[in-house]
Formats: sequence, structure tokens, C-alpha cells
Amino acid sequence: GLARAFAPAGTEIWSAGTLPGRIHPAAIEVMREAGIDISGQHSKSLEEVPWREADTVVTLCGEASEACPAVSSHVRRVHWALSDPAMAPESERLTAFRETRDEIRWRVSSLWPRSR
Repeated sequence: GLARAFAPAGTEIWSAGTLPGRIHPAAIEVMREAGIDISGQHSKSLEEVPWREADTVVTLCGEASEACPAVSSHVRRVHWALSDPAMAPESERLTAFRETRDEIRWRVSSLWPRSR
């Protein structure tokens, strides 16, 4: 996804959700518009992430911040309180996904001192 597109070479990226499931088709569509194919990815549970290896944890909504497992004090925690675009009315959903993609792209690019 976006983190892999902006991360320095050699950076390992993991993602997980509090309610893992299939990736929303609108997310796949708007990422494809940005030149990023996430169609082969799947949403993982929090238990599937190697937390002990993390140096930065980013959470995207209120409940995720609370549900995130305890990590050591040396881990940088970043919380981005973003609305879930899947909850937008059907007629506005694709626009909501695009806006969320663009916001996440901007925020992800700020995590590293350089971008590609």
C-alpha cells in the first residue's frame, strides 16, 4: 500500500485491523487509480503482526488506538483519527475513499525524511 510506496528501501511494513476481513472494493479501486495494486492483499488480525519487531505503530481510528497491543516504550506511536470511508453514504463513498487515500498518502510521506 501507501506505506510501502514511501518507505525507505529495506523497511518492513505490516498492517492489521481490529476487524479483519476482505479489503473494501472501493479501497482497491482508489489505490489502483494511484498506481498501487492492493488487490492481492488481505486484512490481517492484530495477532498476525510481529509487534516485538516494530519501531513505529500507526493507528487510524479511535478504537484501533485502544485495541493496539502494548508495545515497548521505545516504539513510536502515531495516531491518525480518520473517519472510515466505508461508512460514507453510497453516493459519496468513492469520493470519501479518495479523500482518505490522499490524506493517508500525505501523512505517510511525513513519516520518513525523504520520499521516492
